[in-house]
Amino acid sequence: MGNDARPNWDNPRQFVLACVSYAVGLGNVWRFPYLCQKHGGGGFLIPYMIMLFLEGVPLFYLELAIGQKMRLGSIGAWANISPYLGGVGLASVVTSFYLCLYYNIINAWSFWYLFNSFQSVLPWAECPINSNLTGPIEECEKATSTQYFFYRETLNISSSVEVNGGVHMGQALCFLLSWMMTYLFIVKGVKSTGKVVYFTATFPYVVLFIYLIRGFTLHGAFNGVNYMFTPKMEQLANPTTWINAATQIFYSLGLGFGSLIAFASYNEYNNNFERQAIVVSLINSGTSIFASLVTFAIYGFKATFNYENCLERIRVLLLNTFDLAEDSITMDNLSDWMKELGTTYPQQFAELNITSDTCSLNRELDNAAEGPGLAFIMYSEAIKNMPLSQLWSVLYFIMLLLLGVGSMLGNVTAIITPLRDLKFLSNVSGFVCLLCLLLGLGFTTTSGNYWFTIFNDYAASFSLLFIVLIEVVTVSYIYGIKRFEKDIEDMLGHRPNWYWKIMWTIISPLLLISLFIFYIVDYILGGTPTYQAWNKELGESVVMEYPVHCQVFIALLLVSSVSCVPLTALYVFYRKRKYGKLHKTQTVSTVCVH
Repeated sequence: MGNDARPNWDNPRQFVLACVSYAVGLGNVWRFPYLCQKHGGGGFLIPYMIMLFLEGVPLFYLELAIGQKMRLGSIGAWANISPYLGGVGLASVVTSFYLCLYYNIINAWSFWYLFNSFQSVLPWAECPINSNLTGPIEECEKATSTQYFFYRETLNISSSVEVNGGVHMGQALCFLLSWMMTYLFIVKGVKSTGKVVYFTATFPYVVLFIYLIRGFTLHGAFNGVNYMFTPKMEQLANPTTWINAATQIFYSLGLGFGSLIAFASYNEYNNNFERQAIVVSLINSGTSIFASLVTFAIYGFKATFNYENCLERIRVLLLNTFDLAEDSITMDNLSDWMKELGTTYPQQFAELNITSDTCSLNRELDNAAEGPGLAFIMYSEAIKNMPLSQLWSVLYFIMLLLLGVGSMLGNVTAIITPLRDLKFLSNVSGFVCLLCLLLGLGFTTTSGNYWFTIFNDYAASFSLLFIVLIEVVTVSYIYGIKRFEKDIEDMLGHRPNWYWKIMWTIISPLLLISLFIFYIVDYILGGTPTYQAWNKELGESVVMEYPVHCQVFIALLLVSSVSCVPLTALYVFYRKRKYGKLHKTQTVSTVCVH
């Protein structure tokens, strides 16, 4: 099975850093804190850690073992186990290809924000003036300056997925820069990637640590941290909490894409991947918790800032309405004054339409955001209110860029490794990067963000569940758990213990089947798929249904990668049957001649 000419990592540390750089990505920063906020703060850590050990670590271990044993990319590795299973690797390649098409647009946004951070005043700090010079642009005034900068300046977004326009040249250039950087980092395979990961895997932690220290010094930061660590234990009775914990572990570790198999295929045959699987999984989950501390400190600062601004507006309103002395009402006695004025001047006070609940710190903290909304809007809003905001902006978007680049290295490696094994092209790295660049330019158009959302929501989730389910069932029941144990013993010098075997044969397959069924039922019962469209007249996002052609495209995305598994199996079966008959005919003819 081995390939003697195959290049190797310079040392095991490079492999671990490559896995960390790949697994620790944007989801740790913008998805996990959102789930923590949504599902009971610290209480969410209980199902999350349980799912890590029931599902995450065992499946991570399994993929590393397959890659290191077979020393091939995903297609070759699964075809080696059984020719009928080559489609599993092909499905991984197709899924990684879909991810590569749209993932680099996030890095393009990071570049855009990074370049715009080098200004005396951050461009999202205040609304631009309208053409008449009479006040702020109406769209920005109705939204916020950070929303306006993201939706109008960064995306120049259209009103719906059906309304298309030209390419945003600034975004297209940033997208080109993202792909040029990706190509330079993977052009020499593991020899170049192995050097780059020393930086992409470590520098984000430096920035996170700096942000943690700065975040804890911000006014109101501990309101957010207390919110995170105040568990709402009733959320543990909610099945959705457990499902989201399982899916977050699954996607955060990057299972099913073929990247882990590709990375492990460059290991020395006797490398201790068991220890590395545990270490990388724990680092990944630890980073999620660490990033949440930073995020909730920023949440607390932003929520406290908005809450106190709200109180200040009410204070000024009361002073002006009731003609009171400037220093008579303070933040500390505001609620007492509201009660007194409401009792003394009930009709006049009622016309102001304010209550004790008008300003609420908890409501501000409950405003959950995820994805680009968290990374590019909420963080930008907090950064603009910090002293030395340009410095914090540069640091943040460099970190975001490195997290995205690190994940891209794994995504592209998942494609080019099996293609190199098949000797598809002499310069397969250049071909893959150029193809993804050209096809991905559609995401830089005015409707591109809506297509980004389609790919982000539907291109990988369903197929990855299916791929990893087939992987674990294949290893446990087709390849055989006893045979797999012997392979591991051959590499490590000992067999896996009872924990790994129970997870692979019983627990992980049952969990994956449950998630798979839930996904299908949720998709069917969910009705017509919807998306958030930006309405510039209202200055906010509105829910719209996807048109028919988008629904058809979603269905094709869901089916295209999954169908690789049965179609490849049928193709192999047909070839074997055809050439088996041909071989028999040739044998009979030879006997007749003699």
